[in-house]
Amino acid sequence: MKIAVLSRNTKLYSTSRLVEAAEARGHQVRVLDVLRCYMNITSHNPSIHYRGEDLTGFDAVIPRIGASVTFYGTAVLRQFEMMNVMPLNESVAISRSRDKLRSTQLLARKGIGLPVTGFANNPDDIADLIAQVGGAPLVIKLLEGTQGIGVVLAETHNAAESVIQAFMGLKANIMVQEFIKEAGGSDIRCFVVGDKVVAAMKRQGADGEFRSNLHRGGSAELVRLTPEERSTAIRAAKIMGLNVCGVDMLRSNHGPVIMEVNSSPGLRGIEAASGKDIADLIIQFIEKRFESLETSKDKLPKARARTRGKG
Repeated sequence: MKIAVLSRNTKLYSTSRLVEAAEARGHQVRVLDVLRCYMNITSHNPSIHYRGEDLTGFDAVIPRIGASVTFYGTAVLRQFEMMNVMPLNESVAISRSRDKLRSTQLLARKGIGLPVTGFANNPDDIADLIAQVGGAPLVIKLLEGTQGIGVVLAETHNAAESVIQAFMGLKANIMVQEFIKEAGGSDIRCFVVGDKVVAAMKRQGADGEFRSNLHRGGSAELVRLTPEERSTAIRAAKIMGLNVCGVDMLRSNHGPVIMEVNSSPGLRGIEAASGKDIADLIIQFIEKRFESLETSKDKLPKARARTRGKG
């Protein structure tokens, strides 16, 4: 297979591991800076160009699109989809998962466990909003934040009001969530490939830090999931429409609650904690999915022929 990896940096651990795993399985791989890709959008002959070159002949594309370039990155990915290149994760699923409010609403609609979450626009509603999520302490999140950036723990009612007012004054979109104290500053990252959780790790925040992101100095260790946690992670991935993702959850007194579904989860932490070759499992998934799609294409004309024969 000829595989494209959309990544801004070839030296990133996750990007280099995916390239290494794909090449080890005999595939041709090319890393493309998504911001250097540009498109010719036509009805019958859509194309993508890269540094003056017309990109053709790819069988699959692996999007490693950073949150800061989601809009342009998903546009490029859609163009690959228009050219019948198989994506690891579809553009619409990535866009869906990157919108924290939309993804929370979709998960809630399907009955997935979530922290009580509030969203408002008018400063006059702040006091009622705080009450609806159980009061302080509570967590305030920027909808555009990533890797723990833009996430604030307000420990008192006055602090919560001040922070929310400040964000609203800046016209920033935020949501407010109950603080799951019993999680103890830790969460669980479930790595989903296809319809399986292939690995899971418990991430613990640094001393005095309620955010457990490894980018914020947290640590990770292998964890054993309960059947409910495993099924919740798989259901969350399916609701988002993601084939490969990291599902972040907290262990609360009323069961697992989902914090986020990450469409571009890093490989370094999960591979180190689990000892598994996650990159290889992703490439194997791509191979099986591509083979399945090709088989379906081969069968389609025969099925149509049989239908015409019956008429």
